[in-house]
Amino acid sequence: MYHKTTQNISVTVQPIYLDEQSSPEESYFVWAYNVKIENSGRDTVQLRSRYWKITDARGRVQEVRGPGVVGEQPVLGPGDSFEYTSGTPLPTPSGFMVGAYQMVNEAGEQFDVAIPAFSLDSPHEARRVN
Repeated sequence: MYHKTTQNISVTVQPIYLDEQSSPEESYFVWAYNVKIENSGRDTVQLRSRYWKITDARGRVQEVRGPGVVGEQPVLGPGDSFEYTSGTPLPTPSGFMVGAYQMVNEAGEQFDVAIPAFSLDSPHEARRVN
Protein backbone atom coordinates (compact mmCIF):
# COMPACT_ATOMS: atom_id res chain seq x y z
CA MET A 1 0.00 0.00 0.00
CA TYR A 2 1.02 3.57 -0.66
CA HIS A 3 0.09 6.45 1.63
CA LYS A 4 0.43 10.26 1.67
CA THR A 5 -1.14 13.04 3.77
CA THR A 6 -1.63 16.64 2.66
CA GLN A 7 -3.35 19.24 4.88
CA ASN A 8 -4.98 16.55 7.06
CA ILE A 9 -6.33 14.64 4.04
CA SER A 10 -4.83 11.14 3.76
CA VAL A 11 -4.79 9.16 0.54
CA THR A 12 -4.03 5.42 0.58
CA VAL A 13 -3.72 3.45 -2.67
CA GLN A 14 -3.45 -0.26 -3.29
CA PRO A 15 -2.87 -1.35 -6.91
CA ILE A 16 -3.93 -4.84 -8.05
CA TYR A 17 -2.87 -6.50 -11.30
CA LEU A 18 -5.88 -7.96 -13.15
CA ASP A 19 -4.60 -11.06 -14.88
CA GLU A 20 -8.07 -12.06 -16.15
CA GLN A 21 -8.49 -8.72 -18.00
CA SER A 22 -4.93 -8.56 -19.31
CA SER A 23 -3.55 -10.02 -22.52
CA PRO A 24 0.28 -10.08 -22.29
CA GLU A 25 0.65 -11.62 -25.77
CA GLU A 26 -1.11 -8.51 -27.13
CA SER A 27 0.86 -6.10 -24.89
CA TYR A 28 -2.25 -5.24 -22.88
CA PHE A 29 -1.89 -5.14 -19.08
CA VAL A 30 -4.64 -3.99 -16.71
CA TRP A 31 -4.60 -2.85 -13.08
CA ALA A 32 -7.27 -1.84 -10.63
CA TYR A 33 -6.40 0.52 -7.82
CA ASN A 34 -8.33 0.93 -4.59
CA VAL A 35 -8.22 4.40 -3.09
CA LYS A 36 -9.22 5.54 0.39
CA ILE A 37 -9.42 9.28 1.13
CA GLU A 38 -9.68 10.24 4.81
CA ASN A 39 -10.30 13.64 6.37
CA SER A 40 -8.54 13.92 9.73
CA GLY A 41 -8.89 17.70 9.84
CA ARG A 42 -11.52 19.97 11.37
CA ASP A 43 -12.94 21.36 8.11
CA THR A 44 -15.43 19.79 5.72
CA VAL A 45 -13.93 19.48 2.24
CA GLN A 46 -15.17 18.45 -1.17
CA LEU A 47 -13.19 16.64 -3.85
CA ARG A 48 -13.82 18.64 -7.02
CA SER A 49 -11.46 17.14 -9.60
CA ARG A 50 -8.57 14.76 -10.19
CA TYR A 51 -5.27 14.73 -12.05
CA TRP A 52 -3.32 11.57 -12.90
CA LYS A 53 0.07 11.15 -14.54
CA ILE A 54 0.42 7.58 -15.79
CA THR A 55 3.84 6.46 -17.03
CA ASP A 56 4.50 3.13 -18.74
CA ALA A 57 7.77 1.15 -18.70
CA ARG A 58 8.93 2.89 -21.90
CA GLY A 59 8.54 6.32 -20.30
CA ARG A 60 5.42 7.27 -22.26
CA VAL A 61 3.18 9.57 -20.22
CA GLN A 62 -0.59 9.90 -20.27
CA GLU A 63 -2.25 12.68 -18.28
CA VAL A 64 -5.85 12.42 -17.14
CA ARG A 65 -7.89 15.31 -15.73
CA GLY A 66 -11.55 15.42 -14.91
CA PRO A 67 -14.28 16.24 -12.43
CA GLY A 68 -14.54 14.10 -9.31
CA VAL A 69 -13.75 10.41 -9.08
CA VAL A 70 -15.89 7.56 -10.45
CA GLY A 71 -18.64 10.06 -11.24
CA GLU A 72 -18.76 11.55 -7.74
CA GLN A 73 -17.53 14.68 -6.00
CA PRO A 74 -17.61 13.44 -2.41
CA VAL A 75 -17.96 15.75 0.58
CA LEU A 76 -15.86 14.66 3.57
CA GLY A 77 -16.66 16.03 7.00
CA PRO A 78 -14.16 15.72 9.86
CA GLY A 79 -13.44 12.02 10.41
CA ASP A 80 -15.16 10.95 7.17
CA SER A 81 -13.62 8.77 4.50
CA PHE A 82 -14.46 7.84 0.91
CA GLU A 83 -13.31 4.72 -0.93
CA TYR A 84 -13.46 3.83 -4.60
CA THR A 85 -11.90 1.51 -7.15
CA SER A 86 -10.84 2.44 -10.64
CA GLY A 87 -8.40 1.03 -13.16
CA THR A 88 -5.98 1.62 -15.98
CA PRO A 89 -4.52 -0.38 -18.86
CA LEU A 90 -0.92 -0.10 -20.06
CA PRO A 91 0.88 -1.43 -23.16
CA THR A 92 3.81 -2.52 -20.95
CA PRO A 93 3.98 -5.00 -18.04
CA SER A 94 4.85 -2.26 -15.54
CA GLY A 95 4.59 1.46 -14.92
CA PHE A 96 3.59 3.91 -12.26
CA MET A 97 0.98 6.51 -11.41
CA VAL A 98 0.98 9.71 -9.37
CA GLY A 99 -1.48 12.55 -9.11
CA ALA A 100 -3.52 15.00 -7.08
CA TYR A 101 -7.08 15.75 -6.06
CA GLN A 102 -8.29 19.32 -6.19
CA MET A 103 -10.30 20.01 -3.03
CA VAL A 104 -12.26 22.96 -1.71
CA ASN A 105 -13.08 23.74 1.92
CA GLU A 106 -16.18 25.42 3.37
CA ALA A 107 -14.54 28.85 3.04
CA GLY A 108 -14.20 28.27 -0.71
CA GLU A 109 -10.42 27.89 -0.56
CA GLN A 110 -9.06 25.44 -3.11
CA PHE A 111 -6.05 23.24 -2.45
CA ASP A 112 -4.38 20.17 -3.91
CA VAL A 113 -4.07 16.86 -2.09
CA ALA A 114 -1.18 14.70 -3.30
CA ILE A 115 -1.86 11.13 -4.41
CA PRO A 116 1.23 9.04 -3.58
CA ALA A 117 3.23 7.65 -6.49
CA PHE A 118 2.58 3.93 -6.82
CA SER A 119 3.99 1.23 -9.04
CA LEU A 120 2.05 -0.99 -11.38
CA ASP A 121 3.81 -4.34 -11.52
CA SER A 122 2.66 -7.47 -13.30
CA PRO A 123 4.02 -11.00 -12.97
CA HIS A 124 5.07 -10.69 -16.64
CA GLU A 125 7.91 -8.29 -15.83
CA ALA A 126 11.33 -9.65 -14.93
CA ARG A 127 12.40 -8.00 -11.68
CA ARG A 128 15.94 -6.79 -11.25
CA VAL A 129 17.68 -5.73 -8.10
CA ASN A 130 19.81 -2.63 -8.63
